[in-house]
Parts: sequence; structure tokens; C-alpha cells
Amino acid sequence: MTDVSDGVLHTLFHSDQGGHEQVVLCQDRSSGLKAVIAIHSTALGPALGGTRFYPYASEEEAVADALNLSRGMSYKNAMAGLDHGGGKAVIIGDPETLKSEELLLAYGRFVASLGGRYVTACDVGTYVADMDVVARECRWTTGRSPENGGAGDSSVLTAFGVFQGMRASAQHLWGDPTLRGRTVGIAGVGKVGRHLVGHLLGEGARVVITDVRDESVRRIVDEHPSVAVASDTEALIRVEGLDIYAPCALGGALSDDSVPVLTAKIVCGAANNQLAHPGVEKDLADRGILYAPDYVVNAGGVIQVADELHGFDFDRCKAKAAKIFDTTLAIFARAKEDGIPPAAAADRIAEQRMAEARRG
Repeated sequence: MTDVSDGVLHTLFHSDQGGHEQVVLCQDRSSGLKAVIAIHSTALGPALGGTRFYPYASEEEAVADALNLSRGMSYKNAMAGLDHGGGKAVIIGDPETLKSEELLLAYGRFVASLGGRYVTACDVGTYVADMDVVARECRWTTGRSPENGGAGDSSVLTAFGVFQGMRASAQHLWGDPTLRGRTVGIAGVGKVGRHLVGHLLGEGARVVITDVRDESVRRIVDEHPSVAVASDTEALIRVEGLDIYAPCALGGALSDDSVPVLTAKIVCGAANNQLAHPGVEKDLADRGILYAPDYVVNAGGVIQVADELHGFDFDRCKAKAAKIFDTTLAIFARAKEDGIPPAAAADRIAEQRMAEARRG
């Protein structure tokens, strides 16, 4: 067994990042499916989390990502007040070339084999249409189209929740929740970032964007000509006068390399697992940068897909997502009271809810 595999197994069984209840490796050779389903916790209810379709460099990297993402979902669902534990799945491969109806149906059968312990939804590389296919084999599927009894695109409320987290961060740091006149940099303007741009412009903020996909940038600029464009994330985080940085692509955006050069005073974005390692948040605090925990502010999407299981009502979901404003302020208050960074405060609150559920 390789050193990398040893590292993954150590994470699963021994480290603070582990503690998972179940990890399932799935393979269907005829369709090319290779997937990992990770269930971190069912203390609060069935594990809920999306399916990521991504061309990982190795199977070990895919397992590690599933472990990290599923653990994050436990905390996200707890902080969102949902009666769900945390789970996540990853499908290994390029969705542009590997994705097929046969593969998605095979994946649906694997999820169904868990008997409801894991409820799946969309994530990076998967879309509403994909969940409609998965649902043909698995009734524990959310994020489906309205035509098939679902709630549709969850990125709408994800962006709304991040916007509420930004407003709460502004309230905490500057004493006013309005973002009018503030400059916000968004790294990643795909499904969530695109909607976030609209919220910010509607509030009167100035927006600077970047994305690895040129077509995503062109689409935003065509829709909103006032939006400025940075050449890449390295340039974006160095923009002079940047008030808020919103990482909305993949994880690890806040690292030993990026934090020292970040000009923003607030970090609040939709990406999961933004901290490259636990020590990064202290580095942010030392520089006077307020970090809104990612799994708290990006919970609008999971609020939506969870509601779908009970008969979707958009207004009800939006009202729940609006509470992300109050939840974020409560985390900042707890952090100040306990003398710890906001992410640690959020973890304490989530862990308390999960522990109480286990005792109950």
C-alpha cells in the first residue's frame, strides 16, 4: 500500500478530520464509473450532500476529497438547523467526456443500495438534469428539475445565503450591513458566482471577477458590463481597495501563499473547504481579516435540497436561507466571547448540536 493510501486510512480512522461512519467505493466497468460515497455522520438524520464529478489526479485524492467534503456537510447541515447528517460523493473523471446516462444510472443504483443513509444532490460537475437521471434508480435524490418533482437549481439560494453572510460580515466589521460602494472580488463565476454578482450589483456594490473558464467571464460581462475582470485569482486577491473576497470555485483558496497578499478585509464565499489547513484562519485573524466560515454562509443550497424531500416551497426555503445573516452574526459573537477564530466558534456550535442528538 502506498504512503498516500496510508495517509487516507489514517485520516479516516485516527485523525480529527476523520471519524466517518462509512465509506463506499463504487465501480461499474461497463460505464466507466468510479465513485466514492462518504458518510461522515447520521447523528442528526440521513446524511445529505452533493455528488462531485471531477478529474482527480488519483483515486487517493478523490477519497481524501470525499472525506473532507462529507465531514464539512455534517457541520453545514448542523449549523443550518437541518435534521440531516453529512455525506458527500465524488465521481472520478472528466464530466465533459465520461458522463453518460448509463454511468449516472449505475451511480444511482449504488446510492440506492445504501437504503436512505445517504441522500444525494448536485455539486461541481453535476446538474439538475443529471439528478433527474440518478433519480430513476434512486428515490433518495434531490436537486431534481421541477418537471420531475424537484426544486431545480440550488445555486440560486446558495448565492442568496452567501450574500446574507456578506451583509452580516459587513455589519460586524463596519457596523452597517449594506454593501453599497464596497468592492467585492469573486473568484469563480459559475453557477453560484453568477447569481452572487446579481445580488451585489443590485445592492450597489462594485464587482471584480475572475474564472478559469473564459466563457464564464464573457457571460457575466455581457450581462453586466460594469463588472471589472482580473486576469486570474492571483491578480484578484491583490486588487487595491478590495473590501470583500469571495472564493466561489474549488477549495483551498486561503493558503500560506494567498493570505499574506490578500487586500480584502472580509472573506466570504461559496467554495467549500476554503482553509488550506487549520492554521490559516489564525493567519487571517492576525492580519485583521474577518473570515465568514464557508459551510455556514454557503448553506442555502442544502437548505433548498433538504426542503425538496418534504415538498418544495421556495418562499419557505428563502426565509430559512435569510437566517444565515443571524447565524453568521451569532458565530462572530461566540468567537469574540470565547476568544477564538470564527471557524472554531462555528465548529463548537455544530459539534454541540450533533453531540446533543447522539445523547438524545
